[in-house]
Amino acid sequence: MRIASVFVIAGILCLAPMALAQDDFEKAKDHPLITRMPGYYIADYIEKEFDAVTFKDSKGKEVTAEGKHFYIDYLVKDDAKASSEVQIVRNYINALQKIGGKVLFQEPEHLYIRVDKGGGTTWVHVNPFNGGEGYDLYVVEVKAMAQYVTADAAAMSTELKATGHVAVYDITFDGDKADLRPEAKIAIAEVAKLLKQDPSLKLFVVGHTANVGSVEAGLTLSQARAAAVVKALTDEHGIQADRLSSYGAGPYCPVSTNLTEEGRAKNRRVELVQQ
Repeated sequence: MRIASVFVIAGILCLAPMALAQDDFEKAKDHPLITRMPGYYIADYIEKEFDAVTFKDSKGKEVTAEGKHFYIDYLVKDDAKASSEVQIVRNYINALQKIGGKVLFQEPEHLYIRVDKGGGTTWVHVNPFNGGEGYDLYVVEVKAMAQYVTADAAAMSTELKATGHVAVYDITFDGDKADLRPEAKIAIAEVAKLLKQDPSLKLFVVGHTANVGSVEAGLTLSQARAAAVVKALTDEHGIQADRLSSYGAGPYCPVSTNLTEEGRAKNRRVELVQQ
């Protein structure tokens, strides 16, 4: 009798992990925009404050969306019946279309939808697998990255002394234009501070672009952007014009690959080069 009791207890303990496996992954939750299919649990979950994720547009071309990223892996519970892949996809289409979602691209095992709502944009990728036994959900809420690392005068001075040049990624521009964005003013003020701390310092201000479009267009744009930085330093901060020279290198000096958006972002930059 006691031996039988031991076996019963052991059996319960062995079943406990299986039961737990049907519970949602620790700290996981459905995305607030959409619920899950009935009978499914979250087997894996990742939430990142900022990430770059590949989706597909209406022509099936890969595009990158940046912002808050959610990855949710759903699996059907042992005591539930799996929905078909078609049923999963159509449920998400119907739910998201009701709140303004637009189907961009669909293939047998992948659905790509963009939702423009309340002034914001959300990208959704639904990927059912194993006949509906599970499905992955990728969601990106588009937003700009919070910039935690800033280029200050001290850091720029250290890098200039060590290497003779420094990239200032905080100097940003409107798309395909030489118009400085408002947030660039902070970085330019630090460059002015750098120059004022060392009156003997002279700089080449060099614009760089990613390898997108023609080389000629990249050279023209990078030159215009470098000139805009020089103009801001002289007109707004009183730096003498003879201490600065602007040049455009276009796509000729990449620091990363041009095959990814992350790499292209690194190549779009303004560099200060000590004369």
